[in-house]
Amino acid sequence: MDKEKIIQILISLSQAAGVSGDEQEPAAVAAGCLEPYVTRLDRDSSGNLIGFKEGAGGQEAPSLLIAAHMDEIGAMVTQIDCGFIRFTAVGGLDPRILLGQAVEVHGRRRLKGVIGVRPPHLLTRKERKQELKIEDLFIDLGLDQEQACRQVQVGDYISLDQPLLVMADGECLAGKALDNRSGVASLIFCAAELAEVRHFCHIYFVATVQEELGVRGAVTAAYGLVPDLAAVVDVTHGLAPGISEEDGFELGGGPVIGIGPNFHPVLAERLKVLARERLLPYQIEPVPGPAFTDSRVIQISREGIPSALLSIPLRYMHSTVEMLNIDDLVLTGRLLGYFARSIDLSLVEGLKCI
Repeated sequence: MDKEKIIQILISLSQAAGVSGDEQEPAAVAAGCLEPYVTRLDRDSSGNLIGFKEGAGGQEAPSLLIAAHMDEIGAMVTQIDCGFIRFTAVGGLDPRILLGQAVEVHGRRRLKGVIGVRPPHLLTRKERKQELKIEDLFIDLGLDQEQACRQVQVGDYISLDQPLLVMADGECLAGKALDNRSGVASLIFCAAELAEVRHFCHIYFVATVQEELGVRGAVTAAYGLVPDLAAVVDVTHGLAPGISEEDGFELGGGPVIGIGPNFHPVLAERLKVLARERLLPYQIEPVPGPAFTDSRVIQISREGIPSALLSIPLRYMHSTVEMLNIDDLVLTGRLLGYFARSIDLSLVEGLKCI
């Protein structure tokens, strides 16, 4: 799969509206992209998209779960006030990025709206210094009360509306929901790479739901599939002004390998060795506690599942201008493919000795 194709896949994934709890659109896009590369494709009772790729090892072959969440942050209608929509957050929605944003309200039909607030001219000096809260904001659909009530009801989802920008001659992309549609895209890239080679293990490619609400889809997927080991793909903070080198990672510096108690040391070391052998750049992220990703719950599912984490550096997380370098996404998918191809019975048996 070439870089142009993966960019087009990421554009399609980013533009799909999939607020946590309503992931139908990104699931449909991901399913269409995965279908040519897997043995079978399904949705479980939680809504996780699961693509199964049979390995060459037969009944004795171990199974690998590769997971990336497909939901995004968003909002939900709480009140219709004189035609204006009041709302609350679904996931970690930051009020600072909302003012002036375009949104779509998922009512009887998709309605374009803008997020407004009282203009600064009408604020007191004290109010200008106060922190902006979601309660201060509203969505203007250009409708009056009667028109709005016919189209919208309390509980309707609201998604951010932002096209994906291709920047720096195609090296960087910026837009909404790259946390974590970029992980889903790398999972698809990995599946495409593995379609052309033999691998011993069986592989489950899983696009999980409701990660932003507490890694819920990963809980049910890991419990139901019971893989022998797992690799999770998510995003981590990219370096930018105000972010220290301890907290941020270089865009274009390659995938970020998590190390710490949430990750099996043998798997983390295997990823590093494979990257060095294949001359792939990589970065290291120490995670001293539980990671805020699907890996947190997969590791402790049932009797425990040895897990690893690969992260894609991303600037401006949980905003409409999340930015990444496309090479990091491609390299993440490629390293995942090498990792899957390296799994055999001896590796899985060795995981029990730690």
